[in-house]
Amino acid sequence: MHAQSSPHTTTTSERGSFALARCSCGWTGPARRSRDRARTDAADHLRTKEGTEG
Repeated sequence: MHAQSSPHTTTTSERGSFALARCSCGWTGPARRSRDRARTDAADHLRTKEGTEG
């Protein structure tokens, strides 16, 4: 059984006309004009982290 590290929690926020994805681990995605693309960046980050932990 693997020890569970703290889960990554992502959010998106807006700064002016840009959307940014952020994670509780400190990762921040690039500023995007598309909110949907910022959410995709966050989902990609989570998939990457799930594949490397454990």
